[in-house]
Amino acid sequence: MTINGSDPDTKISDLDLAYCRAAIYSVLTLGFQPPTEQILSRLLTPESRASLAHAATLLYPEQKTDLVSSIEALGQINESSTATLASRYRFLFGHTARGEITPYETEYGNEALFQQPQELGDLMGFYRAFGLNMKAGTHERPDHISCEFEFLMFLALKEAYALEHNDRDMKAETCKAEILFMRDHVGRFLPAFVGQLQRADRSGFYANLGELCRRFVAAEADRLQVPLGAANLGLRPADDSRIPMACGSGADCAAMPGADVPEGAESA
Repeated sequence: MTINGSDPDTKISDLDLAYCRAAIYSVLTLGFQPPTEQILSRLLTPESRASLAHAATLLYPEQKTDLVSSIEALGQINESSTATLASRYRFLFGHTARGEITPYETEYGNEALFQQPQELGDLMGFYRAFGLNMKAGTHERPDHISCEFEFLMFLALKEAYALEHNDRDMKAETCKAEILFMRDHVGRFLPAFVGQLQRADRSGFYANLGELCRRFVAAEADRLQVPLGAANLGLRPADDSRIPMACGSGADCAAMPGADVPEGAESA
């Protein structure tokens, strides 16, 4: 299959589109990590923004204006120094799961007492189905928004690998995982997360990053034909944290046979 690019006379291959998705997910992954000079160079330079805008245009020419304007807004913030942005990051996300804004998926939703351990188990089921584990020495939870975007980046690269090697089974497994992960995890809580973030940060860097998240994930959810969660999704009861960790299902994804991991992609 081929999809029209921004030029109606050109065709963009599925392989190119997979790499474009990986590029945008990579930026979202970095954007929600504690800021460093290296991260800012990936996010804020004119060259990096131009490359990202090109990827967004190839992926979604119909949404080009909205996506490109969100990307350009990242470079129009006065918080561009590492120290200033790091201070803003600490204020918004804090050092605990319940900072000003929580970036942890399982803090959202109050439907059931045992929801959090089940969702954490399901997340790990997705990661392990593809031979992934949290990096040694990592002190971040697997349900952090950055970790989940990194997994979607990995799936996009995995799809590209399958296309390059004409491995139809690997491609089918990868696309299935992408649909399920978007439906059950990122798409479920991202609208609520972005809404809280934009109310707290207003016109700051992270509010703009959240808007890029919202627009890109909405386009991806539409492509995958999965619904997004409610923007008013509440937080789970705070005393849920006393529940012991339990093993979740991850059944739809964990049942998949393991596939070769592309070189260099060893952890989510």
